Amino acid sequence: MARFLRPLLRGTTYTRLLHLWVPMLIVSVWMYIMPTRPWVPALFLIPLGLIPAVRLGEGVQARLLLTPGEEGDSGISVAPSASWRDRFRTVVWLEVRMALGALASGGTVWLPILTYDLVSVAFGHVPTDNVVLRGVEAHWAYGLLAPLTLALAFAVVVGLGALVTAAARRLLGPSAAERLATLEERTEQLLERNRIARELHDSIGHALTVAVVQAGAARAAGDPAFTDRALTAIEDTGRAALEDLERVLGVLREAGRPVHERPTLTEADRLLESARTSGAKVDAEMSGPLEKVPGPVSREGYRILQESLTNVLRHAGDVPVRVRIAVADGGLDLEVRNPLTAEIPGPGRGSGLRGIRERAALLGGRAWTGPDRGDWQVRVELPLS
Repeated sequence: MARFLRPLLRGTTYTRLLHLWVPMLIVSVWMYIMPTRPWVPALFLIPLGLIPAVRLGEGVQARLLLTPGEEGDSGISVAPSASWRDRFRTVVWLEVRMALGALASGGTVWLPILTYDLVSVAFGHVPTDNVVLRGVEAHWAYGLLAPLTLALAFAVVVGLGALVTAAARRLLGPSAAERLATLEERTEQLLERNRIARELHDSIGHALTVAVVQAGAARAAGDPAFTDRALTAIEDTGRAALEDLERVLGVLREAGRPVHERPTLTEADRLLESARTSGAKVDAEMSGPLEKVPGPVSREGYRILQESLTNVLRHAGDVPVRVRIAVADGGLDLEVRNPLTAEIPGPGRGSGLRGIRERAALLGGRAWTGPDRGDWQVRVELPLS
């Protein structure tokens, strides 16, 4: 019994009833003007529903009153009509809403009145203005019917509320174009999250690797001058990592913040010098106009170079590294090679190499990673357009 009456304790039950009553305000005014033609307001709903903005207003009302607290998952659109199909669905919705509103008004007004009159008949007073009970004889048994009419009124309120909500989701729900736009937006959000994860992996991972290598080398060297240089390198790398971290956190806080502040290949010398101060013997060759490389390509190229140098320091140590960056023939060719050695234990599960391949694929390029003629090679080709 308590479960049966639970809807009476929900605010949604009464907001849905209010939503059904609203159209009846217009009908009640019309009934004072021309009671012989109650169907005329339904005709006015046809041209009204063809106005694009009406769908927006109806969607806002439906979300507010039919599905309160379900803003993201209500299944009801709050966009103007973008096609004739949306307009026709809005017209049908307006007609359905008015029809269900008429049933709700009748049920919530006349059923309580009938309940009262049944109790009156049970106590010996027969009403003369109730068509259903006109001419009946007073009898106590009519009082037993009063709970049934109240239960019927309860069923009308709850049932019609659920029905109008289902109709709203069906007729005011997002169109195919809106669903596609939502899917694209979610895809963009997932891509952005993956990009931020790669950013953190590359920048912070590089900084920590340099710090670990420098600290270990300083301890082993026992040379105050070398220790001073190592601490300076750790400080510079840590400061750059903090700047990267602040930028990434800014992107998380402000979804619309541009990403043009990310480092590009024109700042590759900073990475090369960081690797050199960590003990790696870096031989770099850069050719072509790096400053003319498009922003997205240059930024991703910088991260690929950063991850490649980080992998060398983490897994190979202070070995000779050959870096070649060339801009020619409408493309960017980036290659990092180092001699194959016994792997130095270190953290990582291959996510860096996957990140390199993912970055290249997103820009329409290609990436090769693995052994090549006695060296470990990372080579990436990216188109410039």
